[in-house]
Amino acid sequence: QVHMVESGGGLVQAGGSLRLSCAASGIISSINYMGWYRQAPGKQRELVAAITTGGSTNYAGSVKGRFTISRDNAENTVFLQMNNLKPEDAAVYYCGAGWGGVRYWGQGTQVTVSS
Repeated sequence: QVHMVESGGGLVQAGGSLRLSCAASGIISSINYMGWYRQAPGKQRELVAAITTGGSTNYAGSVKGRFTISRDNAENTVFLQMNNLKPEDAAVYYCGAGWGGVRYWGQGTQVTVSS
């Protein structure tokens, strides 16, 4: 079992920045993939960015050039630096982890962007 805890959400003005963190604990050897997903009201959960233990990354087209995902393998923590935030980025952001995909989810952290 792996437990995920997110932090760093909040309210920011359009154009501002936030940094999300997600710390994993438990059977860490069972995960090689960590990612950030988001879900806005009335919409499906979508991938924002993901990173593997080896450092390979994948981004949604809508956030490329604005968001950066990084990972501290020693601390089992993944970060999402979000710059130039837009109102359409507002959502609950979830951290997910697993082996090749998501098996474990965090509780989510709210990101609100005011225009």
